[in-house]
Amino acid sequence: MTFQRLMPHAALSLACIALLSACASNPPAATAAKPAPTMAGAMAEADAAVLAGQTDKAYTILKRAGSTFPNDKTPWVRMAQMHFDSTNYGEAIVDALEALERDPDDTLANSIVAVSGLRVTSKALSDLSQKNNLTGNVRTEAQDLAKLLRMSLNEDVLVPNNRPATLRTKETVRKAAAAAASPARPTASSDPFGALK
Repeated sequence: MTFQRLMPHAALSLACIALLSACASNPPAATAAKPAPTMAGAMAEADAAVLAGQTDKAYTILKRAGSTFPNDKTPWVRMAQMHFDSTNYGEAIVDALEALERDPDDTLANSIVAVSGLRVTSKALSDLSQKNNLTGNVRTEAQDLAKLLRMSLNEDVLVPNNRPATLRTKETVRKAAAAAASPARPTASSDPFGALK
């Protein structure tokens, strides 16, 4: 008698199990796998966000691409260029250095680091000169930097006068070199960058 009472429940249980296993073996078409992300797709998505004026979204996309493709410099160079274009030089340097870790020979990343660094330095020196505090060790370092830049660029004068270069004489170049080497302190009315020109 007990066996006959359990029989309908067992049949119902087996029917439920069969139905559930059938559902599990046929996944619905709506949950099909998404295609794997690509760098080209991420860059296109970031460019579209920039064109739409959504720079924060573009940075998020590029950072995600940097995580997805950790050995690829592309998103880092793009973020560095975006930060540079928006005059956010500190972030531009950080992102360009990330790109250089992946490709030390990347010309654009090296350029962004160099120019951003010079612009940050130029602003700091300008702020110092407005406060007339460009003396002592800071002045000496600035002069050494100016000499190094002149040698690197193979230029006699870093900040040219408004006159054409052909009008400069050797005497002008000699005076500028002597002024750059001079440890004299500027007066309150003098141009603290005069020795750097």
